[in-house]
Amino acid sequence: MSHLKEREEKNCLNCNAVIYGKYCHICGQENIHPKESAWHLVTHFFQDITHFDGKFFSTLKLLIFRPGFLSREYMNGRRANYLNPIRMYVFSSAIFFIIFFSVFHVDENTLKINGDTNGVAFDTINAMDSAAFSKFTAGINFSLHKDSMPMTREEFKEFINRSADSGTIKFFRTSTYRTKESYDSALSAGTIHDGWIKRTFMYKQIELSQKYRGKQRELISVFANMLLHSTPQLLFVSLPLFALLLQLLYVRRKQYYYVNHAIFTVHLFIFIFIALLAIFGINELSSLTNYSWLKYISILIGLLIIFYNYKAMRNFYQQGRAKTIFKLLLLHTANFFIILILFVFFVFFSLFKI
Repeated sequence: MSHLKEREEKNCLNCNAVIYGKYCHICGQENIHPKESAWHLVTHFFQDITHFDGKFFSTLKLLIFRPGFLSREYMNGRRANYLNPIRMYVFSSAIFFIIFFSVFHVDENTLKINGDTNGVAFDTINAMDSAAFSKFTAGINFSLHKDSMPMTREEFKEFINRSADSGTIKFFRTSTYRTKESYDSALSAGTIHDGWIKRTFMYKQIELSQKYRGKQRELISVFANMLLHSTPQLLFVSLPLFALLLQLLYVRRKQYYYVNHAIFTVHLFIFIFIALLAIFGINELSSLTNYSWLKYISILIGLLIIFYNYKAMRNFYQQGRAKTIFKLLLLHTANFFIILILFVFFVFFSLFKI
């Protein structure tokens, strides 16, 4: 509520409807003078933030300690005292993924790829004493059907560089095509009869081989980070599908509409975000303090997520223990396959975005 003076005129400045009372019954705008001071603007801003925080934390408390309660309150129409679940999901998921991407990322300098001259494997071999190094490089020459003569360290470095530079990315082991032109020629000549799907992957394989020749670590790093940054989209897509599974499981409960299942899913996902943030924090604390026993707390929180899901379903759908446990098992079994399918889709999606 604003502290500005109420207007004497009884027409809404927003929609021009006749006002009965202090608020417009059409659009809800408060009938106050539009002119406000800078001080009022600042105080109104902090009042809104405080109001949001107060409602957020009171809603959060109920969400954590009373599984399924908020979903039932929303279903029964009691909503004014709680933060809107969609707003809460957006806020909590934003915080979650900011922390998630700061904790999880793939650095190409940490990857170990065979044939990469900057890799740890090369450094280790190059650090061998003379006798061991000679025996090792002689074995390489013998395996390549060359004279089993040892290499010098410079020759070994050149060998590694040639191996890395000549390396190609392969989706198909039998593929030997290095350019699109040679592959298209084979298709035109009828030497090979690849379908549309295989042709698409072959073109991508040739493109990546040319772009990342000798840079396997960079390719893996780019792909892994792109896939990692697809996690928000994957979860966003899985949310309505999870709600659909709930609707199928409770199809005989006619009082529950799809929206009710969706709100239940939103509240559940928010709790999962909070629990995972707690796990991230405990694991980080464990690595900093070397207290290995803290990892057991992370395991307990993981089990708590499953127990919370059970309690939320029991309280919201109000069925017995046996039925709820059975439906919980069905729910997570079906959801596992859905997530697996979505993951495969996002793997290919990330691959073709490179």
